[in-house]
Amino acid sequence: MAEKPSIVLVHGFWGGAAHWANVIVELHRRGYDKLHAVENPLTSLADDTERTRKMVKQIDGPVLLVGHSYGGAVITEAGDLPNVTGLVYVAAFAPDAGESPGQISQEMPPAAGENLAPDSDGYLWIRPDKFHESFCQDLTADEALVMAVTQKAPLASTFGDNVTTPAWRTKPCWYQVSAQDHMIHPDNERRMAERMNPRKTVELDAGHASLASQAAAVTDLITTAAAG
Repeated sequence: MAEKPSIVLVHGFWGGAAHWANVIVELHRRGYDKLHAVENPLTSLADDTERTRKMVKQIDGPVLLVGHSYGGAVITEAGDLPNVTGLVYVAAFAPDAGESPGQISQEMPPAAGENLAPDSDGYLWIRPDKFHESFCQDLTADEALVMAVTQKAPLASTFGDNVTTPAWRTKPCWYQVSAQDHMIHPDNERRMAERMNPRKTVELDAGHASLASQAAAVTDLITTAAAG
């Protein structure tokens, strides 16, 4: 049998590596023990890509990169490393060369765009009282409360950072669309998925935090990619 790849999970804006908790447990149950979750600073695409690259370079053997939300932009930029064998996008940005997440969002504004609030230090937050309906409406109120209080705000300027060389143009990729996403317009997700010509696209009746609300289905796609 082919060697199972190491799986590197890359979080997006307004959360950290722990957003992958349910997927990590599910992957472990299915026999995947070479699991890693990057904790990115969310200070710039360059900084986050460098942090992800450093983790991937520490791993011997093949690596499958999995990105949620803005983490999709990170794996798009970092995925050209030679040991990266594939890319999985989970309700994620997949910019082309010269595109940024902000530009993509402006083309089709998401439903919850008005619930973002910058602070005086340049960080961009989801208003805590709007977090549940914006980010994870299909989780419980308690789960949403924890996510809202522990949200990791990005520097707003990171939204405007452009991808240079998109790895999805040369690496096998898979995409999960969240049909009820309020943070990235679902039609934007469909458009990004279609143009990358993925080996498989899965559409879930889920909000933005599908990695938490539908971890089993997300893990199904990841294991399909890992076996591919």
